[in-house]
Amino acid sequence: MEKVAWVHVRDGRLLVARNHGRDLFYLPGGRRELGESDSETLVREVRQELGVAIDPSTMQLVAEVTAPRDGSPGEVRMTCYTADHRGDPAPASEIAELAWITAADRGRVTVAERQVMDRLAACGAMPPR
Repeated sequence: MEKVAWVHVRDGRLLVARNHGRDLFYLPGGRRELGESDSETLVREVRQELGVAIDPSTMQLVAEVTAPRDGSPGEVRMTCYTADHRGDPAPASEIAELAWITAADRGRVTVAERQVMDRLAACGAMPPR
């Protein structure tokens, strides 16, 4: 499975979301629809999940990670971007809850998100564990 995800760090904390019926949090974003670019996917998914508007002209690649899928066989390949946005993130669609996490919250996210958190810590965007 391939996913495009939004990395939004504020005050050293990473924004993550949790779906209804799930225990672990993940980065906002989702699967690409047929023929979509990364920017089209990110804009659509973040609008649906959080109700905010991503500015695709400001997207910057943060990381590409591959990890076991949470609760399903196989792997997820996640391409992660930062981007400016308009609006305040709020749970919408399938999202039950949002959280702002630090390295101390690693147990609350999937393996793929832990890899992204490690990359953010390595570049100084988030405090390390």
